[in-house]
Amino acid sequence: MRHALARGVLLLVVIAASTPAGGDDQSPAADWPQFRGPGGQGHAAPESKPPLTWSEVKGVAWKTDVAGLGHSSPVVQNGQVWVTTASRDGAALGAVAFALDSGRTLHSVTIFRPRDVLEIHHDNSYASPTPAIDDGRLYCHFGRYGTACLDASSGEVLWTCDELVIEHGGGPGSSPVLYGDYIIVNCDGADAQYVVALDKQTGRIAWKSPRSAPYRKDPITHRAFSTPLLIEHNGQPQLISPGADQLQSYDPQTGAELWQVRYIGFSTIPCPVYADGRAYFCTGYFKPELWAVRVDGRGDVTDSHVDWKFRGAVPDTPSPCLVDGRLYCVSNTGVGTVIEAETGRQISRFRMGGNYSASPLYAGGRLYFCSEEGHTKIIEPVERPKVIASNRVAGSIKASPALAGDSLILRTTTSLYRIDPESP
Repeated sequence: MRHALARGVLLLVVIAASTPAGGDDQSPAADWPQFRGPGGQGHAAPESKPPLTWSEVKGVAWKTDVAGLGHSSPVVQNGQVWVTTASRDGAALGAVAFALDSGRTLHSVTIFRPRDVLEIHHDNSYASPTPAIDDGRLYCHFGRYGTACLDASSGEVLWTCDELVIEHGGGPGSSPVLYGDYIIVNCDGADAQYVVALDKQTGRIAWKSPRSAPYRKDPITHRAFSTPLLIEHNGQPQLISPGADQLQSYDPQTGAELWQVRYIGFSTIPCPVYADGRAYFCTGYFKPELWAVRVDGRGDVTDSHVDWKFRGAVPDTPSPCLVDGRLYCVSNTGVGTVIEAETGRQISRFRMGGNYSASPLYAGGRLYFCSEEGHTKIIEPVERPKVIASNRVAGSIKASPALAGDSLILRTTTSLYRIDPESP
């Protein structure tokens, strides 16, 4: 076991600027600190006014190439945009910071150089988990290959942890979330399945909770790649954590299990969403269902607290988005569905076009869906939506978009864009 509180452990740092980026907007509203934004559900600040139309040249404040390959989303804080990246063979894993105002490279950090690199699924990358950033520290997670904390102003590695080794069977996918003094990660492999909290200051394990429900015999069905969601219900914080064949709610301070739901489904990817006492989640890959469960139970609540199950064009990969009592989903193959959150009734279905891996963004009263073909389809959150704008950039989009103030931050498989609204 290697655990390091270190200066320069397995580290190559290229620093183009020794001070934090100034940026043209360093307000909290410009922060995008984790996967799916401040609340983890893809909602931007209510006052945001993101762009409606753009192209490869129109509306692009800057575009910069990103070396390597990564499907992780950008995170934004203090005038910096960070992404993780990896060599295509997984031999080098790291992070890159860009200035929000100009797109210039501030830091390029190689954090890990794994000795034993396993093959991944052709749709995945070795840098698919989105990092999290808080109070000037960047937390990067590469699954079995290691977790690290960087000083965002200098690029220095503050600690690394290599204790979360599981057999992904397709590569890493679960992104970390931050709670108080902890960084929390789902670890659902073919060989071991647990949720773990690391101390943000040291990287040491604070608590570790094994998945509690029984599994099917085939280890391949034990894997999952979802990101947990932090909520609060009646003053009680909960970590809603989907795995294979089961979803648990934990006390994020202690790791104690509060309740669980059991189902049939594995390789779960979408992140749950929550509102008004219910969590909504997708059950797995190939034949996913969308379930609604009340979060006020204890123990096994499969038969007592599941309000409805939807079997339709449920996404395998993109997360749902919950707006004004309706769930908006896009399947991997571009079928859009609107579902009534109270009842699970399908309100409408429409064709988005394209193929989708990225989770949608809700900003400025509109929903943004980014396709693997480089299109961003925009709809209004109404009962029977239509695509009101379709904007394309070069390259494929698999990373979920981020928002910095009113600027859209898009990551393709080769580049990073800052796209600004049109001037009045």
